[in-house]
Amino acid sequence: MEAYTGFAEVYDLFMNNVPYQEWADYLSSLFQKYGVPCGLMLELGCGTGTMTERMAEKGYEMIGVDNSEDMLSEALEKKMESGHDILYLCQDMREFELYGTVAAVYSVCDSLNYLTEYEDLVRVFGLVNNYLDPEGIFIFDFNTPSEYRN
Repeated sequence: MEAYTGFAEVYDLFMNNVPYQEWADYLSSLFQKYGVPCGLMLELGCGTGTMTERMAEKGYEMIGVDNSEDMLSEALEKKMESGHDILYLCQDMREFELYGTVAAVYSVCDSLNYLTEYEDLVRVFGLVNNYLDPEGIFIFDFNTPSEYRN
């Protein structure tokens, strides 16, 4: 997303009211509830890596995908500071590619709301299906679910 060029450096300041730890705790509880307590996890729309870092702190193996080089640059700085073994990929979530499957995929903080075309949403869901373990789980949020109803 070109919209985040130049904004990435201050993004975390604007998002300081987001309860990231509560999100991480909630995601972790859902992973436990649905039988995916560990394994490789994928975050779509990881931005500056704040949630990715929180999930890595909980012991998950993490991959973060984002379309903004600037946002990923911030994420890589956090990774250097924390020492977590996180793989960041600069890819559009509508076209992402992985080398194998993952135990879970999540996309929070309204990342899927950037998909304004129904076909794009279907494409992302199809890719998630391709890369998700058969017993895996996909967790996401929408700000405006009515936009995606047929």
